[in-house]
Amino acid sequence: MAHTAEFPRDGSATESGKANAASVPGQVRSRYLLSLFAGLFGALTLFCLALLGLDRTGNLPPPAFSNNLCVDEKLSFMRDNPIQSPNLLVIGSSVAWRHVDGNVLAQALPEVRPMNGAFCGLFANQATYVGHWLLDREPSIRSVVMIADPQDFAGCWKVPTAVFNREHVDPYVYQDASRWNYYMRYFSPKSLARNALTVKAQRAGKIEWDPLVFNRFGDGPLETSNTRELMYGRPDPLDRNCFEALREMSERLEREGRQLMVVSTPLHPQWKEKYDPDGTFLADFDKHILDSLSATGGTYWNADKDWSTPASSFVDAVHLRWSAAQQFSAALAEQMRRAATGPVPPTASNTEKKPWG
Repeated sequence: MAHTAEFPRDGSATESGKANAASVPGQVRSRYLLSLFAGLFGALTLFCLALLGLDRTGNLPPPAFSNNLCVDEKLSFMRDNPIQSPNLLVIGSSVAWRHVDGNVLAQALPEVRPMNGAFCGLFANQATYVGHWLLDREPSIRSVVMIADPQDFAGCWKVPTAVFNREHVDPYVYQDASRWNYYMRYFSPKSLARNALTVKAQRAGKIEWDPLVFNRFGDGPLETSNTRELMYGRPDPLDRNCFEALREMSERLEREGRQLMVVSTPLHPQWKEKYDPDGTFLADFDKHILDSLSATGGTYWNADKDWSTPASSFVDAVHLRWSAAQQFSAALAEQMRRAATGPVPPTASNTEKKPWG
């Protein structure tokens, strides 16, 4: 006799099946989330361990505030090596960073306490952005020297003025904030890995053309006996935005009773012969600098015209080897001494002189 299975008439089995079926997606979702969080935590742990390992071996790059190793390393240096009550600020691009020896300035002008606030690769609007930041942070500064080559004033429109976020850099440099938080905020594993391969050698000065070595004033000596190609080609047209940034800096310094000197760095004679044979580009550059300073009486020293040095002093079109940079620093000190003697009639390379220090 066949037996027919009996099922509860109230549908309890059906409801139970539905409950079991419903619980499967819930379990899958929970496992997925658990796996996701475990993966994130594991990746974070590995990242932190990598940072600690790189730090222990001396291969840890600085936090990537600008994602430019040269700039970020300079910020790290400033954090670890504060200069007490500087009264002279040097700003600009790599020519300002590498062409000034603060030891020479301090020896020639004992009253001067220099601080090199120049960073590599900056255009004029970026250099003045850094200058404004440091003037805000260092009230003891009474004089500013901006050292530039014409290419610093030919392209401001194509780069952001803010080299880094001041609100983040301030506590890092000046308030001894924990550096580890910034590795998370500026999470960039690709650049971290790339920079980790070279930063230790750069800090030791073992990469000839790209050392990250600083003296106590923040200058960046480029010590080499070799020479490379000119490296720099025909410059872009001069950019009025660059000169407007200089004018704003000059006006601020005048309002605050501080002095400004702009210096046009020496250029390789072969570069000038090749890219500005009739001198019109450099003459136009001079005119724009003088126009930018005319309302405030800042000082302009055209070292490319007024300071003579042989072609062997250059390692490329614009950079001097360190021995020549020290001679240039001595000449700069003399120009500052002359500026302190009082007003002189304006010339092609000088506007009204004001006391320094």
